[in-house]
Amino acid sequence: MKNPLRRLGVVLAVGGVLLAGCSSSGDSGGSAEGPPSMAPAGSVGAGEGQLNLIAWPGYAENGSNDPAVNWVTPFEQQSGCKVNVKIGNTSDEMVQLMRTGQYDGVSASGDATLRLIYAGDVAPVNTDLVPNYATVVPFLKDKPWNSVDGQMYGIPHGWGANLLMYNSDVVKGNPDSWGAVFPGAPELKGKVTAYDSPIYIADAALYLSKTKPDLGIKDPYSLTSEQLDAAVELLKQQKENIGEYWSDYTKEVQGFESGTTAIGTSWQVIANTIKADNKVPVATVLPKEGATGWSDTWMLSAKAAHPNCMYKWMDYIISPKANAEVAEYFGEAPAQTKSCDLTSDKAHCATYHATDEQYASQIHYWTTPQTKCVDGSGDNCTSYDQWVDKWQEIKG
Repeated sequence: MKNPLRRLGVVLAVGGVLLAGCSSSGDSGGSAEGPPSMAPAGSVGAGEGQLNLIAWPGYAENGSNDPAVNWVTPFEQQSGCKVNVKIGNTSDEMVQLMRTGQYDGVSASGDATLRLIYAGDVAPVNTDLVPNYATVVPFLKDKPWNSVDGQMYGIPHGWGANLLMYNSDVVKGNPDSWGAVFPGAPELKGKVTAYDSPIYIADAALYLSKTKPDLGIKDPYSLTSEQLDAAVELLKQQKENIGEYWSDYTKEVQGFESGTTAIGTSWQVIANTIKADNKVPVATVLPKEGATGWSDTWMLSAKAAHPNCMYKWMDYIISPKANAEVAEYFGEAPAQTKSCDLTSDKAHCATYHATDEQYASQIHYWTTPQTKCVDGSGDNCTSYDQWVDKWQEIKG
């Protein structure tokens, strides 16, 4: 599958959906007191016959978009659970849908997970009841975006980094720092692009943590008011050079291919799409300061009407074959270590650094900002709703 995102983009265009894999805006990050007390399941019984999911486009394919892409039907046949999928356009929409209590599970990005956990919308997960969890890459387990106090609240699905991408005919010198876009390259005024989400504030915070250590930023998602203001000021400076913000990947593809964009934040799968089109030369780099990134998690609703089917789904979707199929179709690194032997493109896992722990260690995965600092440093951090207000201020 040489160009999975392009094929997925056809689906999104027809449905009017933005591929925000991973995007967000609005809604508070939840209580600083901690999640409501809930006990994880002790066993998994027979399936209830139905499963209602909220998923990103391309995460639960049943052959209706492409007859050759179908991992839902085999699950239905082996589990007896009929799968109904509601496509989520943004993390905010997914959070609101989960709060209706009508869904059993969701494929949540890190800018939504803690909101769901702290509000009591999702339940803790007993990973012993998910056999395939044992061979998930260790660097996705028990992390700030998918667990609290050592308790997992979901099962890792796939992940990726937010990279620096540039047109190598226009941008010279092989940039290796986010300094190429922060505060922005004046010679490329109007040709810089950035991700359109409040969570992008973390990119500026990460850069400042390396270039202005006196600010004391240790974690880009755990910012005091002063640190948040510094990141916002940097992004306001950058905005002077921004030509376009993107959340729909097609906007970035079109921007680079038309020549209106020359440099900015991107995903590996977008770079692959542009390279496959062969209209402009692009290169990507994980800059020396590190990068933000995303790791999606399948989470169980605290009000699930079909919890046994959801547990069966969480185990199935990270089984070697299914996780290989979805990772390759969507364009991401699989969470399952055994999937790398089963991708049709044998270079897929190398391209996406699927099992490369050293590469993954340079990524600061999206985590919902909380007043209770997500790095454990205290209770004086800014919350996600404050980031939303600041993002609106940045964009004007």
